Amino acid sequence: MNIFLIGIGGGLGAISRFFFTEVTLKYVPLSYPIGTLGVNVIGCFLIGVFIGYSMPVKDSSYYFFVIGFLGSFTTMSAFTHQTMLMFNSNIIVASSYIIATVVLSIAATYFGTFISR
Repeated sequence: MNIFLIGIGGGLGAISRFFFTEVTLKYVPLSYPIGTLGVNVIGCFLIGVFIGYSMPVKDSSYYFFVIGFLGSFTTMSAFTHQTMLMFNSNIIVASSYIIATVVLSIAATYFGTFISR
């Protein structure tokens, strides 16, 4: 049953990530990958909130939401791919993207956990 919940959550997370990044590309005219940064920070915040409310509990909502949906919604592969593309043209922008992603994602997870306790 948990595998099924992870699969459904993962599919919904991937679709949500795709729509979020596409809308961001359409309405935020930056060459900076703000969509991927956004999904990673939002996803980390939501994981923090979930962990803060139910740290020791691994029930069906954990498998569906944390492992499935948020695991698929956040994206390390897109982050690394976009970073490599930026390194080819502007190492300063690529470095700022790495720092922003790591710092904001950790801060978002911490903040989500903090407000949910």
